[in-house]
Amino acid sequence: MSASCSWKDVFQYETNKVLQIQSVYYGPIKWFFHLLVLSYISFALIGDKRYQKKEPLISSVHTKVKGIAEVKAEILENGMKKMVSEVFDTADYTFPLQGNSFFVMTNFLKTEGQQQGLCPDFPTRRTICSSDRGCKKGWRDPQSKGIQTGRCVVYKERLKTCEVSAWCPIEEVEKAPRPALLKSAENFTVLVKNNIDFPGHNYTMRNILPGVNITCTFHKTQNPQCPIFRLGDIFQETGDNFSDVAIQGGIMGIEIYWDCNLDGWFHHCRPKYSFRRLDDKTTNESLYPGYNFRFAKYYKENNIEKRTLIKVFGIRFDILVFGTTLKYVSFVDESHIRMVDQELLGKSLQNVEGEKVPRPSVDLSRLPPSLHDPSPIPGQAEEIQLLSDEVATRSSNSPDWCQCGHCLPSQLPESHRCLEELCCRKKAGPCITTSEPFRQLVLSRQLLEFLLLYQEPLLELDENSNSQLRHCAYRCYTIWRFGSQDLADFAILPSCCRWRIRREFPQSEGQYTGFQSPY
Repeated sequence: MSASCSWKDVFQYETNKVLQIQSVYYGPIKWFFHLLVLSYISFALIGDKRYQKKEPLISSVHTKVKGIAEVKAEILENGMKKMVSEVFDTADYTFPLQGNSFFVMTNFLKTEGQQQGLCPDFPTRRTICSSDRGCKKGWRDPQSKGIQTGRCVVYKERLKTCEVSAWCPIEEVEKAPRPALLKSAENFTVLVKNNIDFPGHNYTMRNILPGVNITCTFHKTQNPQCPIFRLGDIFQETGDNFSDVAIQGGIMGIEIYWDCNLDGWFHHCRPKYSFRRLDDKTTNESLYPGYNFRFAKYYKENNIEKRTLIKVFGIRFDILVFGTTLKYVSFVDESHIRMVDQELLGKSLQNVEGEKVPRPSVDLSRLPPSLHDPSPIPGQAEEIQLLSDEVATRSSNSPDWCQCGHCLPSQLPESHRCLEELCCRKKAGPCITTSEPFRQLVLSRQLLEFLLLYQEPLLELDENSNSQLRHCAYRCYTIWRFGSQDLADFAILPSCCRWRIRREFPQSEGQYTGFQSPY
């Protein structure tokens, strides 16, 4: 049956009939749901700022230290002891460091008039001898200052030690002077210049705000925006005594957190300063406490090259700049990196999707060569697979979120445990710790020692150096897997990799601090 159509149908329209019902029961329920939806939208838009896109900042830091110190020292002149004073300015007590760090010398020991020659070694358990049989020609003891000649010679009175070819006289093992020679360094001031950039918004900012008095000094409540800090005040903020730390040295962190909202109607961008002691204050005195290194001043006397060796104690200040809360994750079975810019709220980091970020390209020419493996024998089969085919039996302690069977439960409190719940894989498969690159780039003791000595050539490495080697291995892994230094600073190590490194370079007490959130 065909439908009929007429001109009258064109002028017809339909409308819904609204029926109002007075109900004490259903009326409040309707308005409750309306209020609930409105509250969620208000929270998402205003409170949680879900309409905004978080962006990491790019930062550069420059520092200037000011202050004068007078150092009194006792010297021998014509067989008589004499007190002399020296004035130290900025060029004397500050040393350039890499990255966002600066160093202030607070104490020192000098060994003057050293020149190349033969002399008795400083007496230790390994160098004391009674005859030439106790010394070995050509022996290079890591704890010694030279190369043994094979002779046992008099060191002082009846005490004999092995003769060495070295810078003579040999540096004596002395304790740091008490009180610190530059104890007045607590009155030094440092100006911190910090420039930040949000490239996605084409927005730049610096911590020296318009109208800041150049003679100001930072105070937590009275002058919180001043970028000039008195060193003694920094230690007071952390509850430490500057005079005590100045004796052996230490490491202090100056944290700058940028609280920025780039909305046109709620615009604000101001730095917040805080301070944190970064070195281990509870370390046993025998485990090289504090912070020190050596350097030499060379000169010529009667055409003979000589030097003054100075063992410097002081405080290294690391400036840590933070903006948005970002965490980067790299899975070995994915070609990209994941950026997590949200709060975990108890959810395992393994299960958070995050935003996919392209993996930076790696300059293969900068990869370190293998320092311990011999060249392959011709005709011998070489293993070229990244991961071994054999998948280890899943450990009984392996958590449910682990995909490789090598992860272990976190030792952190339950509220922070989710930060360490991360595997090297997104899907089930072999662990990255079974790969040859992991062994050569992360676990090689010879490579790690070389990297530590490259940064501090006179660093003393011994059986108690596991902590330094362990943290150097953490750094090697993040640089390897994340490529960019900017990403590596916010990288999270998988549980399997972290525990494999700890097993190779264990803590003596077996207790680890775990993930330290910079936020």
